[in-house]
Amino acid sequence: MSLTPVAILPPDTAADDPRVGQLLGRALAPDGAAKVALLGFPVDQGVQRNGGRAGAAEGPRALREQLYRLCPDAREPEPFVELLAQTRDLGDLIGTGDLERDQAELGRLLAPLLRAGTFVIVLGGGHETSYGHFLGYVEAERDVSIQNIDAHADVRALKQGLGHSGSPFRQAIEHGSGRLGRYRVAALQPQSVAHAHLTFMHQHGAHYSFRADFRPDAKLYGGPGSWLATFCLDAVDQAFAPGVSAPACHGLTPDDWLTAAYRAGRSASVSSADVVELNPRFDRDGQTAKLAALTVWEMLRGRAGLLAARESATAAT
Repeated sequence: MSLTPVAILPPDTAADDPRVGQLLGRALAPDGAAKVALLGFPVDQGVQRNGGRAGAAEGPRALREQLYRLCPDAREPEPFVELLAQTRDLGDLIGTGDLERDQAELGRLLAPLLRAGTFVIVLGGGHETSYGHFLGYVEAERDVSIQNIDAHADVRALKQGLGHSGSPFRQAIEHGSGRLGRYRVAALQPQSVAHAHLTFMHQHGAHYSFRADFRPDAKLYGGPGSWLATFCLDAVDQAFAPGVSAPACHGLTPDDWLTAAYRAGRSASVSSADVVELNPRFDRDGQTAKLAALTVWEMLRGRAGLLAARESATAAT
């Protein structure tokens, strides 16, 4: 068994004050298909290979501890509660200490979910999470494009032939399967990106934009085909997200970040997402973990709205 169950108890609240952790999976049979699945990747070996500070492996647990405490959206509770009831938390991948093996296993776990049309949210882990996430599409034999929100391009060369947290999208671009459609990255910090990385992206038809040009509107996930949305918490200003692998000066505000997360959930083009680089060892009062949890909450809110709109349109016909 390559997954370990989640061992986090939601808060004990009154019946009229349900929380996310109490509502998850209430309408699902043990083997029933879920509309949304959460899956943790508690691995940061790639961060360490890249010279970063260890601790992102503890991210999935810290995120869940905050997520499970949140209320469903009080403004439109019914669609949100209904979606949570059909959301399964699959637990965490059991890391082996072999990054390449763990990324391949993540891909194998994701493939049947992607084939079934389940909206998957992967909880990282370092940004090496995203290469394993991409391998899920390779395993499922599905083409996908990637929208990254990050202070860094993460197209660095491998180190001694080994991938790391700075290389996942170079690996996806150069993967022999040809499954990657397009790679786009938004919110780059100009002082954190080598010109050679921009050149590499230009040579491979990738699109990039900088922090000053960031707009979390519907166009962010525009374009044909399926999209993998990846959210690197390094992109958020360190005043709001100190608990990350590489804190950002002059990063995004939570408003822009969370709007982008909602847009990802609401977009019919986005078939899966991940949230990465939460490092609880360097957090302050759980500040970054709360932001990471709210990022997932906004994705769920967006997906609930998308599914409710589809049902309404179907009923109208």
